[in-house]
Amino acid sequence: LLTFDMSQTSLLQHRSKRASLCVCVCVQPDWASLTLGVFVCQACSLLHRSIPHISRVKSVFVWSFLQLMAAVGNNAAKAKYEQKVPAFYYRPTHSDCKLLREQWIRAKYERNEFEFTEKQEPYSAGYREGFLWKRGRDNGQFLSRKFVLTEREGALKYFNKQDARDPKAVIKIETLNATFQPAKIGNPCGLQITYLKDNSTRNIFVYHSDAKEMVDWFNSIRAARFHYLQVAYPGASDEELVPKLTRNFMKEGFMEKTGPKHTEGFKKRWFTMDDRRLMYFKDPLDAYARGEVFIGSKENSYTVLAGLPPSTQGYHWNHGITIVTPDRKFLFACETEAEQRDWIAAFQRVINRPMRPQEYAVEAHFKHKP
Repeated sequence: LLTFDMSQTSLLQHRSKRASLCVCVCVQPDWASLTLGVFVCQACSLLHRSIPHISRVKSVFVWSFLQLMAAVGNNAAKAKYEQKVPAFYYRPTHSDCKLLREQWIRAKYERNEFEFTEKQEPYSAGYREGFLWKRGRDNGQFLSRKFVLTEREGALKYFNKQDARDPKAVIKIETLNATFQPAKIGNPCGLQITYLKDNSTRNIFVYHSDAKEMVDWFNSIRAARFHYLQVAYPGASDEELVPKLTRNFMKEGFMEKTGPKHTEGFKKRWFTMDDRRLMYFKDPLDAYARGEVFIGSKENSYTVLAGLPPSTQGYHWNHGITIVTPDRKFLFACETEAEQRDWIAAFQRVINRPMRPQEYAVEAHFKHKP
């Protein structure tokens, strides 16, 4: 081991700064990799244990390990293991699913993908094809389907039959989004793909048995989106484009809703908040939303209120929410007070944000929906 002649006080001061240096983007990194010389949190230490031939983890309260951390440190590890991370590659945080965090660790330390660019070809070549298990829209069964992602055509396509010449669907990269949803799909590698069809949201649920394969598909989509946006916004920096590549939903869960007259009975629906689109489904795995609500900004007379109007009729959950738009009020009810607070906070974050010019066109479409 490399050792430095440091006092115990200086080493402890070095350890106190480790949270800002954690190579795994962790919180409270009280563990360390003895072989790699980096700090990790307890959750990531479990992932490092899955590659014992690469990483051996120990508690940093052991004095000899603190000496190693002082000699190597996370900044030096990042300079080595993250030297060529593509701008589009997703860097997970502690709140992301286990799949993303584990494959990030394996990509860095086991496969050395960010030291040798040729190892990044599976997700950076601009073309990818393979088979994924896709959930059927009507019967709910997962069946093997061929998917093709091509930057040249600006599309993701899938085929219902292996030898089919024409795709079942052609999805434009322009409106494509992907987010991991292992709990919803019931598979640790479950990915939800969304896109706009006739300006309404369409969901596709897929998975693959191989975790690396699924994460490579995810980063291939991000790469295609990145290159599309570079052309669409030639003056934009990487820092401006990366947040637009893919997005997680702001909030999801069950609420009850009533109709536009506020006299209809409340019905339980699954709601998804995707930026300014609030969608509701009968089932969380439905391909299409039963309806969508545009959430604008406070400058445009959108507000969210706790509770329901006194005249509200019918049985419903106790914790109401009223969304006021320029055209009407939408009434929802939550099962718990905690859910009500979380939904109101999500709505408020969107309403407090000024609308971008392109969002006015989206708002206009919602107003003219049949």
